[in-house]
Amino acid sequence: MSQAVAELQQDEIFKREMVKQMRAIDSYGTYDSWSDARVLEPFVVTKAQRREMPVIGDPDEIVVARIKAFYNAIATLIERQCKLMAVPLINLSHEGFGRVLITVGKLVVFERTLRDVHRFGFETLEAMEAEATKHIDAALAMIERFPDVAGL
Repeated sequence: MSQAVAELQQDEIFKREMVKQMRAIDSYGTYDSWSDARVLEPFVVTKAQRREMPVIGDPDEIVVARIKAFYNAIATLIERQCKLMAVPLINLSHEGFGRVLITVGKLVVFERTLRDVHRFGFETLEAMEAEATKHIDAALAMIERFPDVAGL
């Protein structure tokens, strides 16, 4: 574990995983000198910031990468807890609409329709972690309910 990841508190499992995911997609080493808080900062989008964003807009590659990192982190934590491979599938149009699925075996454990992804973000990092934890818990309950399908 890097020293930067160790800076986050032990109970912030999702935030630590998000930092790992964001650093993994950083092919140019931009985030190497950044603190964990700075790496996660773009995920915080306040209501005022959302109001300033245009209603119509195409998501850029950086926003799409953040979305992928978020759902990859959820899938990774599901996989870590259930010991079965969790695979995220993200399909986005160029206009910022799409769908996210996370499957475990033949079981769809998470599904979400995405709209206006150019405005993707959370009020706080705690809100991001709470939402992810809610999705992870629901996915694990689904796996527990249908273990035969998840094991296929």
